[in-house]
Amino acid sequence: MSHLNVDLGGRPGLDCRGFCSYCYFKHVQGTTSFGCKYCLPFQKGCDYCTRGVREGYTGFKSLRTVADETLANLQVMSDDVDRITISGGGDPSCYPEFRDLIELLGSMEVPLHIGYTSGKGFDDPGIADHLIENGLAEVSYTIFAADPDLRRRWMHDPTPEASLAVLERLCGAIDAYAAAVVIPGANDGEILEATCAWLEDRGAKGLILMRFANRIDQGLILGNAPIIEGQQVHTVDEFHDLVTRLNEQFSMKISGTPLGDPSIGSPFAILHEPDLLKKLPRVRGHATVITGSIAAPFIQRVLSIRGYRSRVVRVRKEIACLITAEDLAGVNLSKLEDVVIIPGRAFVHDVEARRILSADGVDREVVRGPDTLTADAETSMGMTRIEVLEKEMEGFAALINTINQYGR
Repeated sequence: MSHLNVDLGGRPGLDCRGFCSYCYFKHVQGTTSFGCKYCLPFQKGCDYCTRGVREGYTGFKSLRTVADETLANLQVMSDDVDRITISGGGDPSCYPEFRDLIELLGSMEVPLHIGYTSGKGFDDPGIADHLIENGLAEVSYTIFAADPDLRRRWMHDPTPEASLAVLERLCGAIDAYAAAVVIPGANDGEILEATCAWLEDRGAKGLILMRFANRIDQGLILGNAPIIEGQQVHTVDEFHDLVTRLNEQFSMKISGTPLGDPSIGSPFAILHEPDLLKKLPRVRGHATVITGSIAAPFIQRVLSIRGYRSRVVRVRKEIACLITAEDLAGVNLSKLEDVVIIPGRAFVHDVEARRILSADGVDREVVRGPDTLTADAETSMGMTRIEVLEKEMEGFAALINTINQYGR
């Protein structure tokens, strides 16, 4: 069975009825190429690390274009489609031909998923029944707060009552997952507890909490920090404690990113499974692993259990896949082995990474590791614990095999 992705295009801030106050794409500057694993060896910059990371689409695609692309993708699939996911740089709820799109995709009689929507484009609560009747099976719906006045203020939702009514109807009929960026002093505390209660009473499958990021080290790499001048931000530990407490307080699943998924024990749930850890390959080579500041201690523990005697080096950037050349430039080169493994999705050109990490005169070999080692809350929300553990086993086996293949 295959998964079909339907990309509507669209531009953040323009094809979503305006930026939310906390949107990560606000104030994005320039079109600098970061470099990434998709770049050609002799050229820094490609469509992914120049335009894609900024979701720099030219606007929503026409319904005809979406239909043609969908047909073309279906023709090259060898298996039957068992799921269709609607996504894009803009908000699907704001797509001009949204009703027709849903009818078109619904005619395929395959479960529909909306990967993300703020609901800001829903002015008529009746759209919920239209979605259900045409096969919508799952949605990730940004709520921010169950208080319409807060949605109006922080999300700039012109019809928050209608948006919440749509979510309420979907909660009672399909797998509806809510999402909320948590901003201290805005929608946390008693307001957040009231939002959780509202969702649970209406039958939501879960709530994904996202810690608000306001600094470069927290992941704002597009020249747009801070998003909100002077805004307080939760520390990683504070946020993890908040997610854990709420998950214990309510019966629906509540998880958070960057940490964590208390119901599953992820990220890095494998640390609680000694029998699975024993099944990972032994580390035989010597190589330095570079990663983000949040994942570093977890990765060090897993690898050390399997015989790793080198160091996992953390950079200031919290999230590994958002590491850039500037992060690598801050690494203490005297602590590195002759072989260095960087995250597979790091936004650094391979040639530049080698130049930076060999600046002390030691010609180091720089290798990319796996794209992922675990599942963050946005991914694990729809997964079982076994599925998360399988993903972690696969990721760490790949990392250890990379160390053994290239390590000295």
